Amino acid sequence: MSDDKRVGIVLVSHSAEVAASVAELAKSLAGGGTSVPVAPAGGTEDGGLGTSSGLIAAAAAAVDRGAGVAVLTDLGSAVLTVKALLAEGDELPDGTRLVDAPFVEGAIAAVVTAAAGADLTAVQAAAEEAYTYRKV
Repeated sequence: MSDDKRVGIVLVSHSAEVAASVAELAKSLAGGGTSVPVAPAGGTEDGGLGTSSGLIAAAAAAVDRGAGVAVLTDLGSAVLTVKALLAEGDELPDGTRLVDAPFVEGAIAAVVTAAAGADLTAVQAAAEEAYTYRKV
């Protein structure tokens, strides 16, 4: 798959700093290149804690390359906001999926898998598999 047709990744957190840091970490661990479009969508438009449908929709549009967009979230209302956007049907690019995965580990797995040229289903599976990662 060419770089311009990679799966895009959106990281939705209640904190702009958390979303940006996880995006930076995932890109760095995937080789630091720009081959995978990754966008953080954290906090609210005024810089506060929370989630913003506008920031999420803008991030999804920014990473959409026609191969689908995987959206990973941190906490409850971020999930609800993405679900509402998906239900509306016209706010997010076609092929956008909410991925049920741990935020940090799932983001890293998603970005690394997308960097390898995998399709949206494989990116989603890799992120979801991160639930099984054992630390001890």
